[in-house]
Amino acid sequence: MVPILLVLLLVLILFGAGFAVKILWWIAIAVLVIWLLGFLMRGTTGTGGRSRWYRW
Repeated sequence: MVPILLVLLLVLILFGAGFAVKILWWIAIAVLVIWLLGFLMRGTTGTGGRSRWYRW
């Protein structure tokens, strides 16, 4: 009985980790798209040069 419970626990942990990793991939893709849009849509300065769209 204990080995079956251990196997079920392992499957549950691996399924949960796989689901979390999938969510993290979607978040990373969304952040990348937002970063690229901000990079492409940045404004110009008074001298005609490109300004930074971020503060750091």
